[in-house]
Amino acid sequence: MAIVTFTTDFGSRDYYAGQFKGTLLSHCPDLTIVDISHHVTPFNIVEAAFTFKNAWQSFPEGSIHLLHVYNREDDHREMLYLHHRGHHFIGPNNGLFSLIFEEVLQPVQLLEDEKELPFQSRFAVAKAVQHIVNQIPPDKWSRPCTTLEQRINLRPVIYPSRIVGFVIHLDIYENAITNISRELFQQVGQGRPFSLIFKGHRPVREISHYYQDVPVGEIVCLFNAAGLLEIAVNMGKAHSLFSLGLDDPVQIDFSTPSQE
Repeated sequence: MAIVTFTTDFGSRDYYAGQFKGTLLSHCPDLTIVDISHHVTPFNIVEAAFTFKNAWQSFPEGSIHLLHVYNREDDHREMLYLHHRGHHFIGPNNGLFSLIFEEVLQPVQLLEDEKELPFQSRFAVAKAVQHIVNQIPPDKWSRPCTTLEQRINLRPVIYPSRIVGFVIHLDIYENAITNISRELFQQVGQGRPFSLIFKGHRPVREISHYYQDVPVGEIVCLFNAAGLLEIAVNMGKAHSLFSLGLDDPVQIDFSTPSQE
């Protein structure tokens, strides 16, 4: 029984996700469909990449991952197929995959679509899933992609004693998640004292392990399950309390030997 994950900006109010799933099941009745999220902000491929990137590796090899999030400016609806690290991926050729994976992706195929019918990409996707489940080689139902769209994945700026990152995601609890990883923090910091600075709050000088490490209502900084630095408030909302929003800078200054 094949596992298919689904990540979209369809939401849950309308029929779109249900219609797409029905088409999939009409082609492959034995699928196990798992929703990663249908609540990506419409047209936001950066958010889609963040959401999916932190979920797909939890699934077993052989899983099929469907992504259906487009930019507002997308004027074509090319759908890609790629096999990577033992998983199958199907999604739009709009730079989404370049935001998910750091390495160069090869080979990448284009699905044979239903161009004569608007908004019918679900049929091309369902047929591709059916072929994958039946272990039919991709070259029998897709063609090579000659132009893979790329997007720049912005990274923190690194200095000998400083990291300057920014908020890349606000979760449902209004925690502010940054693009500063635990590995980068350890690599630059080398165990030195630090000051974590962001707008609306005095410097934070301690990384916690749990939200409950601080009193209710107090600011807490920790590395979350994805290994990214998160600014939160124990039982509160960092976004609302500190007006901390997407793209806001977050700076970590480490002490130099002369300061210690």
